[in-house]
Amino acid sequence: MSTATADAAFTHPALFYRSEAEYTDRTVAFVREGLAAGEPVAVAVPGPNLELVRAGLGTDARDVTFLDMTEAGRNPGRIIPGVLRAFADAHAPGGVRVRIIGEPVWAGRSAAEYPACAQHEALINAAFAGRAATILCPYDEARLTADVLADALVTHPTVVTAGGERVSEEYDWRAVVARYNEPLTPAPDADVLVFGPGELPEARRFAVDRAASYGLTGRRLQDAELAVSELTTNSVVHGGGSGTVAVWSEAGQVVCEVRDAGRLTDPLAGRRPPEHGQIGGRGLLLVHYIADLVRIHTADEGTAVRFYLGF
Repeated sequence: MSTATADAAFTHPALFYRSEAEYTDRTVAFVREGLAAGEPVAVAVPGPNLELVRAGLGTDARDVTFLDMTEAGRNPGRIIPGVLRAFADAHAPGGVRVRIIGEPVWAGRSAAEYPACAQHEALINAAFAGRAATILCPYDEARLTADVLADALVTHPTVVTAGGERVSEEYDWRAVVARYNEPLTPAPDADVLVFGPGELPEARRFAVDRAASYGLTGRRLQDAELAVSELTTNSVVHGGGSGTVAVWSEAGQVVCEVRDAGRLTDPLAGRRPPEHGQIGGRGLLLVHYIADLVRIHTADEGTAVRFYLGF
């Protein structure tokens, strides 16, 4: 499976597959092609598929970095900085091309998670523009819905199927980022607090108390406090000086949402690893690393950042 020449810039094909055998054959061929070219290779896919690739590679597996995407990419918003960029940047000093299989979309992703997955797939194109990397994203045609497969054609410039590789005429990654910039509405029973510069400590205590009342404890409760602290501080400094924080329980998770009058103009905000020596600008990135899911809506009238924490 050839998806790039040795000196090509970034390539980002979607792989449509229908069976375990087809998945194994194509991913193993992709990995071995990279190893033969001397490229560092990482495989970040859901656990069962991880084992298919590992078994298919045999002894070649020792030369590959493996990550279970159900853990490393549970929150799609941390895949670019924590998985893809982390691997690519580790090999950047050598100037070599890297090769990654990343499977962020699988059957079983929730309706709340999917918009973040689609935006992630779109934003890979911005995050890796001009970089020497190939990122192959598998999609299970037999189990994923038609709208998910249609989105894959929009977020990937090429698509690999049983019939070969072709250019995707539907490719327009910015359209997917905009489409899933969906308005967010707090739950009707959410507890809400209005805060300004003088109420930041109160906003943190409010969020912690409400999260604890829903059953969050220990490290997860500390995560909630830290994330709310980062977001409310951002609201005061960058979002008009005030905002609201809302907390509620939903589908076995505690949900916190911070709203303010600011607007995010950088689609990769919170998804770039910090530069060496960078001071500040890490708040949203930290929230992505802490949370099980982050959803963002931004518009002229303001921005809402919602994060989910499981028990």
